[in-house]
Amino acid sequence: MIEHRCEKVLVVMPAHNEEAAVGAVVRGVLAHKIADVLVVDDKSHDATAEAARRAGARVFRLPIHLGAWGAMQTGLRYALRHGYRYVVTMDADGQHLPSTLPHLLSPVMAGRADVAVGSCVERVSQARRLAWRVLRRLSGLGIEDLTSGFRAYNQKALEILASPAATLLDYQDMGVFLLLSKMGCSVLEVDVPMQTRLNGHSRIFNTWGCVLWYLLYSGTLCMSKTRHFSLFTSNGRYTP
Repeated sequence: MIEHRCEKVLVVMPAHNEEAAVGAVVRGVLAHKIADVLVVDDKSHDATAEAARRAGARVFRLPIHLGAWGAMQTGLRYALRHGYRYVVTMDADGQHLPSTLPHLLSPVMAGRADVAVGSCVERVSQARRLAWRVLRRLSGLGIEDLTSGFRAYNQKALEILASPAATLLDYQDMGVFLLLSKMGCSVLEVDVPMQTRLNGHSRIFNTWGCVLWYLLYSGTLCMSKTRHFSLFTSNGRYTP
């Protein structure tokens, strides 16, 4: 069993217009009593922040809309600044089940990996399968569920992803995994169930136009990975 008092775990939820779902997700996490919750409100136009706060989360409201990765990195930096040893990132729309948190955290807290990715390939659409197949071939990465935002990070991974180098990224998948690989982090996939999101839709896979843009952006990162990542800071670490 994971003991929160000894291990300081923070769940980071980026949220944009998630008033309908975020409260239930926060309450589900807090019910397990293994982690604190930080909701990073990415300049929502609804009552996302209020719903999250009423459910028991700490809330950080961004003054401008940064997108999912920008909001997530804000949470990672908060975690380092406040002494958390582990962070779990999860969506605020209800896809990720709080009951699977101990399962996801276990290999990271046991030292078997620096990063654990909650993987659920059964949920994917045809567009997503095509994108993953192309990007795995281009990048050489063996990760099956490339776009899952349900992840657990240890402090080594946190310092890398909170660094200015990671601020250059737009999405949470290919660039993040390539940077982690470059800096020597081990990544392990953990099979978890997921459910249909309670609110909203995928930013990447909403239309074929979004898919094509995502493939162009991520494919460029993959093909230029050696030169691109040699420009990163020497140790890839963030100092709060």
